[in-house]
Amino acid sequence: MSDTQTLIENRPPSVANLFLERVTATPDAEAYRYPVPSASGEGPDAWKSLTWGQAAERVFAIAAGLIELGVQPEQRVALASSTRLDWILADLGIMCAGAATTTVYPQTNADESAFILSDSESRVLIAEDAAQLAKAVEKRGELPALTHVVVIDGAGVETGDWILTLAELEARGAARLEKDPELVKERVGAITKDQLATLIYTSGTTGRPKGVRLAHDSWSYMAKSIAATGLISAEDVQYLWLPLAHVFGKVLTSGQIEVGHVTAVDGRVDKIIENLPVVQPTYMAAVPRIFEKVYNGVAAKARAGGGAKYKIFQWAAGVAREYAKVSQDNFRRTGTASVPFGLAAKHKTADALVYAKIREAFGGNLRACVSGSAALAPEIGYFFSGAGIHILEGYGLTESSAASFVNPGEAYRTGTVGKPLPGTEVRIADDGEILLRSPGIMQGYHGLPEKTAEVLEADGWFHTGDIGELSPDGYLRITDRKKDLIKTSGGKYIAPAEVEGQFKAVCPYVSNILVHGADRNFCTALIALDEPSILEWAKENGLEGRSYAEIVAAPATVSMVEAYVKELNEGLQKWQTIKKFRLLPRDLDVEHGEITPSLKLKRPVVEREYKHLIDEMYAGTREA
Repeated sequence: MSDTQTLIENRPPSVANLFLERVTATPDAEAYRYPVPSASGEGPDAWKSLTWGQAAERVFAIAAGLIELGVQPEQRVALASSTRLDWILADLGIMCAGAATTTVYPQTNADESAFILSDSESRVLIAEDAAQLAKAVEKRGELPALTHVVVIDGAGVETGDWILTLAELEARGAARLEKDPELVKERVGAITKDQLATLIYTSGTTGRPKGVRLAHDSWSYMAKSIAATGLISAEDVQYLWLPLAHVFGKVLTSGQIEVGHVTAVDGRVDKIIENLPVVQPTYMAAVPRIFEKVYNGVAAKARAGGGAKYKIFQWAAGVAREYAKVSQDNFRRTGTASVPFGLAAKHKTADALVYAKIREAFGGNLRACVSGSAALAPEIGYFFSGAGIHILEGYGLTESSAASFVNPGEAYRTGTVGKPLPGTEVRIADDGEILLRSPGIMQGYHGLPEKTAEVLEADGWFHTGDIGELSPDGYLRITDRKKDLIKTSGGKYIAPAEVEGQFKAVCPYVSNILVHGADRNFCTALIALDEPSILEWAKENGLEGRSYAEIVAAPATVSMVEAYVKELNEGLQKWQTIKKFRLLPRDLDVEHGEITPSLKLKRPVVEREYKHLIDEMYAGTREA
């Protein structure tokens, strides 16, 4: 048995145990950084730090405070908050109390929040602020199991028997620990590996969310297997902004505890560009939409700088892609990422003109980014790879505790999601579906045995619903969601995500695109444009001062997008080409239920909402 296997197989039963080990090993080492806005609200934020020892003080106080409120092992404590330090400390406090965290996205409306709190039978809700508290107050009559609400930011909140602040909870916990100093350690010591740790409700692209039951052992396995990949080390600085209510964000906290590096936490997406040069992370994780936005922003900025500047950018983008493809191919064949002299010379020039500025914008120290949650368009991946921003695509689901595959460091291959994590098994079914088995696989869907049986076999194999291909040396390529494959009336199968990804690499103004064509004799597309980018374009094209809806309706905008659709079609098979498209009057968003909080497209919702536009595109054809 290898050292890696031994470490993974001899793992402790929970991340709570790992946290205690980390605090004992490096109590004075920096654990977290977090922003503190200036008193005036203007100017840059100040960043403060917390050591592992200081973090433990707060975590133990939260755990003891929950025990004081009567929370028992495996009982659910819900967390409705954006990504911030308090979320991590509260989650660790819940786990150290032996309880289970129910995650709730802060964007979730009152009805769906109430469904999650009710279905999970959550006893306590830790709410970020007055706005999150208001949802629980509105639905209190439907939540008989909810005994307390703890508010992180107590501004404007009236406390009482039912409502207390996080500071008050910690004070109660600290007082309890004075009388019973071993209380939390005893709770942690009693945790078994099969005990429920987390209940994450899938945002789901259809229907009511399902509660995914993840045991303490799943997170302990994730922590050990991520560390075993060698992708992160104690010297790293992680920038964490992803939603912690999502499994992708949550798994990043487990790996950090095992390795002991610094994590800078700030979930404000609008602060990413400002924070990166301050934090100077060595690695960060993101969803493809962020890389698409950065790429589109760089392209739009170059275009705004005039024709010559845009031509330089286009040339540099082409060089980056060629450099990435050649170097990755050579590494695969020879183990050395060498490129011909002429290409290396062009790359050096392009680096000075374009790439160095992009790396500087990411903080200058970035060793790698991890991309997950959805497919990254390969052309965008190759661009960043050639520019020195190495994007390691990974793959996993809520039901597999997020991380099942990740690209292996230098040997990464753009367009694949890499190799399985140590301890994860993979199999491709006869119909191409990816099946997984590992300690990270869920126990099942909460209260839904029939739904569990549909995807989880008795011997532990989980049916992902994704279609993929394994290379001879173990790299996985995802081709599409099983249920999202389009079959045209001519009998041809099309992977819409593949076409959509290619369009995002071609058109710098696109935000979201949905390709439609199931049971039709040609494909069409609904396209939403990125508001900041298209407003900049409008200024240069005689449409300044018009609203977003007016700009997308303008003939000049339609013509501009049409040229990009034509460029896309040139690289597609005939049956994949987009024959017609419509620009949407606004971008798709979470609030309208068209994309999930992790930025995945909800196809049925979008197709239902814009049915009139789809029907219009097929009007007069044989199938209309």
